[in-house]
Amino acid sequence: MLVTVSLAWAVLQTGRFLLSPLLPTIIEELQITEATAGIALALFQGVYAITQYPGGEYSDRWTRTTLIVPGLGILVLGFATFGLAGGLAGFVAAAVVTGLGKGLFAIPSRALLSDLFVERRGRALGLYAAGTDLGGLVSSGLAILALTYATWRTPFLPVAVALAGLTLLYALWSRDGYAVGSPELHVSGTLRRLFASAEQRRTLLAFGLFYFMVGGFINFFPTYLIEAKGFDQQLASATFAIVFAVGITIKPVAGGLSDRFRRESIAVVGMLVAAGALAVLSAVEARPLIYVSVVALAAGYKTEFPLADAIIMDNAPDADRGADLGAARALFLGANASGPAYVGIVATYASYVAAFAGLAVCLVVAAGLLYWDARKR
Repeated sequence: MLVTVSLAWAVLQTGRFLLSPLLPTIIEELQITEATAGIALALFQGVYAITQYPGGEYSDRWTRTTLIVPGLGILVLGFATFGLAGGLAGFVAAAVVTGLGKGLFAIPSRALLSDLFVERRGRALGLYAAGTDLGGLVSSGLAILALTYATWRTPFLPVAVALAGLTLLYALWSRDGYAVGSPELHVSGTLRRLFASAEQRRTLLAFGLFYFMVGGFINFFPTYLIEAKGFDQQLASATFAIVFAVGITIKPVAGGLSDRFRRESIAVVGMLVAAGALAVLSAVEARPLIYVSVVALAAGYKTEFPLADAIIMDNAPDADRGADLGAARALFLGANASGPAYVGIVATYASYVAAFAGLAVCLVVAAGLLYWDARKR
């Protein structure tokens, strides 16, 4: 199950991260502004965010497989739509469908691993989260091939085919079974648990700010390199790949360390490293310094993903683990969804440097909130 859901996550993230290096070409072909593109990507993230909580709670009360298999099927449809549909309307429709499928898959698959790996929850989630970076690395190579030999739509079709194969494998191998129960959602009880203490509220705010930064950074980083640093598209895509190459290594390591030491303390260090690297990146022009900044930025912010999930699930009752994680991630990804719109609008009316400097400030504030909590616990 670890291998199957992690590979599925890696493949869907390959398709999702194709949008970032291909975004300049998409903007040009569809004849839209950066602000419009940012809003379209925000719709994708918004649907993904809204689906987190229902997917998590239903997977607690039904079964994990009942949510995972339909989620994967909808993802196949979404990526096929990216590859086949034309115009802005087709692009937006594909983004919405893909966001829905990703939301149905994301929380039940994480909750499944949390059920299976209790003592090594951080490491299991770190390996799973590394699928994001494997997918991002593959997407950078596919984007270069697409820009050189094909169209921006071409690489989405192999992603859909690969996900269809993994859906069949999961359905064959899973022993979980299928069960559909009451559609009622216990929203008030979940929210009371999440917001039960000031420490938990600060933790939610801290990771909300972190996810806001991620949403703005990851969607516009290649475009930022092109517009602010003078990179061409191929070099920007290759530099984007560095972020994911670092993440493949750092996430399992961070997750494993968090099983031995305080998760909040590790998260604070990662956020401060990322904030400093982002500030340096905004200030320098020399290529070697840019590359060093990118490596440090990736090492810092990639640390956070398994830690955020593990911290929420550590505090959740066993019977409500999916619901609590789903609700928390809905809040995080709601913030994440506004990140692309923020960067797109600030870049359109001010500059990319101003937009990315604001993201660094978010990381510093988030680190301060977590440090406050770490001292109190």
